[in-house]
Amino acid sequence: MKTIALLYSFNSVKSAKIAAKIAESLKGYKIENLNIESCKGGEFLLYDGYILSVPTWFDGELPNYWDEILPALENLDLSAKKIALYGLGDQKNYPENFCDAVGILGDFFSERGAQIIGHTSRQGYEFESSKALRENLLIGLLLDQENQSKLTDERIQKWTKQLELEFN
Repeated sequence: MKTIALLYSFNSVKSAKIAAKIAESLKGYKIENLNIESCKGGEFLLYDGYILSVPTWFDGELPNYWDEILPALENLDLSAKKIALYGLGDQKNYPENFCDAVGILGDFFSERGAQIIGHTSRQGYEFESSKALRENLLIGLLLDQENQSKLTDERIQKWTKQLELEFN
């Protein structure tokens, strides 16, 4: 059975709730929850796959805990790793940088050879721009708990079914 690391801030209530729903939805995998705020970097070489939570802060920024760990990951070869990203954002109040942090983190891991999986359609979203948008697809699961919370469970179910195929 493959082991998937699910990394999120244990101090972020919304990210933790989404992580629990994702873990519950994934079948056939052992899920290990890791607090990104406690990671040192070596964890990125231990697992078969990764699901990373990255809420967008302020005007399109990474949370400070991601800024703190990324230097420890800069020289890692992640070419054998599959990484799925999910992010929280607010497309109504921040339409010009909706879930930008997902795109920033996706670029970082792609540059180190990781395969980013779990691309989703932008259909059903209304934003002006996002660094998470690639050729009309989003490079992860983007969730707007402020304006579209009713769509979250359905989006998670669809995304985790896709991840089950892509992690294999």
